[in-house]
Amino acid sequence: MNAPPSILRPTEALPAIVPSDVSVNTPMDSPPHLPVTSAADPGDPPLTRVSLAYVEHRINLYLRFGQPLRELRLDRWRRCASFAPGAVFCRVRWESNDYGTTRWQLVVLQACTPGERMQRIAGVRPGAQLLLCADDETRVQAVLQQIDVIEALAIDPTQASPAYWRTLGNRLAARQPLPAYGTERHAAWLRGEDLR
Repeated sequence: MNAPPSILRPTEALPAIVPSDVSVNTPMDSPPHLPVTSAADPGDPPLTRVSLAYVEHRINLYLRFGQPLRELRLDRWRRCASFAPGAVFCRVRWESNDYGTTRWQLVVLQACTPGERMQRIAGVRPGAQLLLCADDETRVQAVLQQIDVIEALAIDPTQASPAYWRTLGNRLAARQPLPAYGTERHAAWLRGEDLR
C-alpha cells in the first residue's frame, strides 16, 4: 500500500534535500575491516545504533574512533553503525551551506544496556551516556588533537578511561587547560578495571 502524500518514507524525502549536482563517492564506502550487513539478526543483544552520513560539501557525520559490531548501508548517503553495550565511540559532525561551515560537533559516547540511565542524542538510538561534547570548531579541533596524541602513544581511544573523556569535556566547558592522557594514567585505569 502506498503511503499518503503527507507521509514520506525517508528514501522518498532524501532526494529533495540532496542537490542533483552533488557527487557522492568513496568516503561513504565502508572501511574494509567492517562487515556491512543488510539486517540485524533476531537473537542479537540490544545495540546502540548511530546514524552516519556524507554528502559532499554539505554534511559529514562520521566516526572518529569506535568499533561497531556491524554497519548497515541505508542508501548512497547514509549508514547506521551498531555498537555493543559498554562500547565507547566518537562521532564528529560537520555541516556547511553555500556560505561555509555552519556546524562542528564532536561527541564521545558510551553505549548503554537496557535499564541504564542514558541521554537522548540526535542520531543515536535509543541513547547513550554522553562522556564529552564539543560544539565549535576550536573545541572540536582541540579534542581531535588530544585523540591524535592518545593514538600516537599506541593507546586505543576506545580503551581510554571514561573519566578522562568527562574531565576533558568539563575542562573544555570551563575554558581550562586540557589534561593529557599518558601511558601511566592508562595503566592505572587498566589496573583498576582488573580489580572490578
